[in-house]
Amino acid sequence: MKSLFDETTLSEIQGRIESLTETSAPLWGKMTVGQMCTHCQMPLELAMEKRMLGSGKKPGFMKRMLFKLYKPLMYNDKPWSKNLPTVRDFIVSETKDVTAEKAKLSSLVSEFHQYKDKTEFPTHPMFGKFTQEQWGKMQYKHLDHHLKQFDV
Repeated sequence: MKSLFDETTLSEIQGRIESLTETSAPLWGKMTVGQMCTHCQMPLELAMEKRMLGSGKKPGFMKRMLFKLYKPLMYNDKPWSKNLPTVRDFIVSETKDVTAEKAKLSSLVSEFHQYKDKTEFPTHPMFGKFTQEQWGKMQYKHLDHHLKQFDV
């Protein structure tokens, strides 16, 4: 699995983001391209401690066990399925300016890449601890999933 901490992968993702246009249409799902760019900013912000999920309340025992089973799917080599449910806090329903949101996303991707030498990351509110390698792969996998959604 590629990682956003890799220079070549960073360049690839930045180019794919840049190729999005106002007329980019999803191959699946309900988000517009502007909403997708906004949505993709949120997990990056979470990893950089610029955003929190929900009330900050930890999931109960059963949810923690379920999340533990799904955790490896977040960063392994298997692509995510189309039309996966979106975390409630990451749903974007309002209209978004594509140019502005692309610029914000690109900037956050570059900022996240600067964390490549960081060894301590925040605990994910649902999945728990991730290593630096897992965070890099997970962020790439999420972006790749949504850029493929818009055929880039």
